[in-house]
Amino acid sequence: MSAVIAAPDVDEYEALLQFLYMAPVGLVQLATDGGILMLNPLSAQLMMPLSREGELTNLFDALAPVAPDLRQMCAAYAADSGQICDAIRLYLYGDQAGQGPQVLSLSMLKLDPTRLMAVLSDVTEQDRRERQLRNTDAWLHAIMTNIADYALVSLDQRGRVAAWNDSIGRVTGHGQDAVGQPYALFYPDDATTPMQQLDRLREADDNGWSLDEGMRRRADGSQFWASALIAPLPGRLNEDSGEPAYCMIIRDISDKREISQSLRQAAYCDHLTGLSNRRAFFESAELELARNKKMPRPISLIMLDADHFKAINDNYGHPAGDAVLCRLAATMRAVCREVDVLARIGGEEFAMLLPSVGLEDALAVAERLRAQVQRSPVLYQRQRIPCTVSLGVAVMDDSTPGFESLLARADQALYQAKRRGRNQVASWQD
Repeated sequence: MSAVIAAPDVDEYEALLQFLYMAPVGLVQLATDGGILMLNPLSAQLMMPLSREGELTNLFDALAPVAPDLRQMCAAYAADSGQICDAIRLYLYGDQAGQGPQVLSLSMLKLDPTRLMAVLSDVTEQDRRERQLRNTDAWLHAIMTNIADYALVSLDQRGRVAAWNDSIGRVTGHGQDAVGQPYALFYPDDATTPMQQLDRLREADDNGWSLDEGMRRRADGSQFWASALIAPLPGRLNEDSGEPAYCMIIRDISDKREISQSLRQAAYCDHLTGLSNRRAFFESAELELARNKKMPRPISLIMLDADHFKAINDNYGHPAGDAVLCRLAATMRAVCREVDVLARIGGEEFAMLLPSVGLEDALAVAERLRAQVQRSPVLYQRQRIPCTVSLGVAVMDDSTPGFESLLARADQALYQAKRRGRNQVASWQD
């Protein structure tokens, strides 16, 4: 890019270039179509993991994998100038095995009717500290809040209910039948796995406590919103004694569910489909890999794309395309377990993380989803919109150094399914 600079403005222009070069944040000036007009070295460095063959020409295209709605957001901003968005978090996966996601903060400004400015910064450590603080605050709140609707449950070394008391009956409706059963008794079907139940006990051993929040199940099958904290007890006996080794506090916080879910949806949900967003997906993957290091187990990843999605948008309109994505998300929920992590990670690209699921079962899940989508056309404003999906499956094994490699393998399998003609499932091992 070149420009003719009038003599009186040379010094000012040189000062601007020096500022851009030395700025502690990434700065990108771009046209309203996303074409990059100017960028400083730090912005190029931050976006390099997203560039294709080292080429950065259009910001919207470069950020599409992590911010699929950015182009539409900027186009919808009607004012001639002003702030379009502030400090949106962009989640990239780590470059090396064992690393969590790299997190970038993005703010967009409209300078005038023809130019935009993007401000990028690396907030990976800040994001990690914020997550730790949220967990700590939740723990303190669970301990210090004076609330009557709680159940105090004693667990043995294997996570089985060691003894019954009145509080268990008051909150969950279970009687002596609970004794000897795993604490998954208090969770809805498919909301946890035996491996994850043991994971929480190990996390309590390592951290002094483990806390989660979600739906719980009463003895009569009804459900309620609750938090569940597990903490180790001092002086624990041997594993086969059946004596208490942990305490579990289940709190009925149904009255706080709406606030809690609203906050979580704002941070972790895709606004269109209601599935997890890219941030939640990579945080869940990071947690599963950390658990896998302590106790290896299968972890399957399914990547899927809506076939010929651009043609759907072109032929039926973008609102119809949104309806297709929402139907696809609903079908994913119907096919998968509650414990599975279902996410929209790009425009028409989705991911499914299946804890404790091997290759054969993951392929079966993928095939059920493919068949269900094919036989269920989307009805939108009296139009029947046929839709199919292509799916790629990969499983974490000893040859997979980290999550980014698992993601790359599932992505390779997805493109293999597309090359074969779409509307089919492919495995990375094919």
